[in-house]
Amino acid sequence: METIIDRTEAVRDLMWGWPALILIAGTGIYLSLRLGFLPIRRLGFGFKQMFRPSPGQGTIGSNAALATALSATIGTGNIVGVATAIASGGPGALVWMWLIALVGMATKYAEAVLAVHYREQDHRGQYVGGPMYYIRKGMGSRWAWLAVLFAFFGMCAGFGIGNTTQTHSVADGLHDSFGVPTWTTGLVLMAMVGLVVLGGIKRIARVATFVVPFMALAYLLTGLAVLVDHAAALPAAIALCFDGAFSGTAAAGGFAGAVIKEAIQYGIARGIFSNEAGLGSAPIAHASANTDHPARQGSVAMLGTFIDTIVVCSVTGLAIVASGAWTSGEKGAPLSALAFSSTFGTYGEIVVTCGLAIFAFTTLLGWSLYSERCTQYLFGERALVPFRWVWVLVVPVGAMMDLGLVWPIADIMNILMAVPNLIALLFLAPVVVRLSKEFFDQQ
Repeated sequence: METIIDRTEAVRDLMWGWPALILIAGTGIYLSLRLGFLPIRRLGFGFKQMFRPSPGQGTIGSNAALATALSATIGTGNIVGVATAIASGGPGALVWMWLIALVGMATKYAEAVLAVHYREQDHRGQYVGGPMYYIRKGMGSRWAWLAVLFAFFGMCAGFGIGNTTQTHSVADGLHDSFGVPTWTTGLVLMAMVGLVVLGGIKRIARVATFVVPFMALAYLLTGLAVLVDHAAALPAAIALCFDGAFSGTAAAGGFAGAVIKEAIQYGIARGIFSNEAGLGSAPIAHASANTDHPARQGSVAMLGTFIDTIVVCSVTGLAIVASGAWTSGEKGAPLSALAFSSTFGTYGEIVVTCGLAIFAFTTLLGWSLYSERCTQYLFGERALVPFRWVWVLVVPVGAMMDLGLVWPIADIMNILMAVPNLIALLFLAPVVVRLSKEFFDQQ
């Protein structure tokens, strides 16, 4: 079994190596240039859309679509991913997370524009869309096989990165911090997820709209308290991040040191893992939004990358660097807990554990929608109810199983679903530019 895991991890590392990172980052840079850095210029316009009624037709509100997408993206990557990037690539990795997020905003914008433009209504009258639809309709029927590949990989990835791994993270954290049996966590999560997922997209959107703002605000306030506590060290911490991003970071304490290459690689990889720009997941949610024009919803969608990485990840990363925890030699969630413990003492671990639990729960909800839509595309609406039950029943399995093999397989499925989506984004970039010009000329 160890040999299989080692070989799977080797394949994962190869597929998530420099070629994949360059493809994802390159797509974001290309779209940013084609759009004249529209997402950055129109950031204020996007935030204004959050506080106005949703015009046009759709299944859920425009803000509810953003909340649903954020429920999947604001997750373990904001706590574990940031800590892993800094532990491996040094403080400079945080700067590269910011940079990939800025170009990732263009990617997320383009995904949502295409998702709304090429969406359809199913027999229940609900709006459905995403990469599988804009690949088939935008690129033509001869590319239908690519749409099927995306849907297949998206369906499988959901059970890995969006279900079992999330449940396991919660169960493991609660067991280590509070001694809660893993099977108990699995059953409780199964019941909570079932109450929401079995109600379909409208119930998922209602819960996400309520929970996501609350959980993000609570985590941000807690993280800001750590930054205020270390305010004197904050300027030096920011300087250290920029210095490490472009010159590498020397060994310090339990930190072994990192060159520029590692700062770039880990920063970009963990940034993509956190905000999911380019994976093709978020546009599945935005395709269902009430909107009168694809570019309007694109302006809302791009906020997901900004909020997830530029805001939430920054709080975690700066807390780790400013507190000095990054030199401890810890990695992952324990590193984030150490940073928060510098202000909250023994309660620091509780803050991080509870944050992970809530973030992972909402990720279970968001990814259930993504995986469900992919399943619907492949097998039709008759597969919806069976899928939801399978999704719920798999939850406790993830809490108790060994995920040594699941994690690398989930990562492989993620990049396999990203490639068809990125091909479509590059192919359909002229459509995004045309729709954007059409909309903003009217504004």
